[in-house]
Amino acid sequence: MKAYWWKILAILLLAYTIIAGLLIDVPRLPILNETIRGLFFHVTMWFAMLIMLVVAVIYGVRHLRTGSLADDDMAVEFTNGAILFGVIGITTGMVWAKFTWGDFWTNDPKLNASAIGLLMYFAYLVLRNSLTDVYQRAKISAVYSIFAFAVFIPLIFILPRLTDSLHPGNGGNPGFNAYDMDSSLRTVFYPAIIGWTLLGTWISTVRVRLRRLERNLEDKLINQ
Repeated sequence: MKAYWWKILAILLLAYTIIAGLLIDVPRLPILNETIRGLFFHVTMWFAMLIMLVVAVIYGVRHLRTGSLADDDMAVEFTNGAILFGVIGITTGMVWAKFTWGDFWTNDPKLNASAIGLLMYFAYLVLRNSLTDVYQRAKISAVYSIFAFAVFIPLIFILPRLTDSLHPGNGGNPGFNAYDMDSSLRTVFYPAIIGWTLLGTWISTVRVRLRRLERNLEDKLINQ
């Protein structure tokens, strides 16, 4: 039971996020109206994605120090999980944008920067698949991951703040916490971040175990 408590917590938090996120009273703001509920899904998934990218970078650095493929397994699968959450996050953001800005995608610095950031990580996957030697692949992808993260953070958090942007918290626009992040929203927002992060960790660790099983089977076949 001790090994599964966080998985049970993930299920409970996400069940709460979905039910409460759709049913609780939210601030009745002009234009936003009910679409503000996207805060519980779009924004929190991006938070989870960033946490998973930090974990991936940590394991990437560990691999460069130790050369262990186990560290590379963690780095690549947490990156894969982060990419999944990033794609879902940007998709839910597009739905939100359709109702608040009138279009699924606008020529907005924050949106464009987010798309470029995801493309950088898609390139990470392409790079890994283009290399055949496992140790070379692990080392090069670890270095790429570190530099990609170093570019990704200013790309989505700093540069959009320096230009005009429709996105809250950028281009002079106040963020949600500055004017309408009331206590009712916080009761769902923070548990949602934890819930999505735990789900991402769950998915990533399952894929790590599958990756290691596949490598062990390949090693056995080679040694036969």
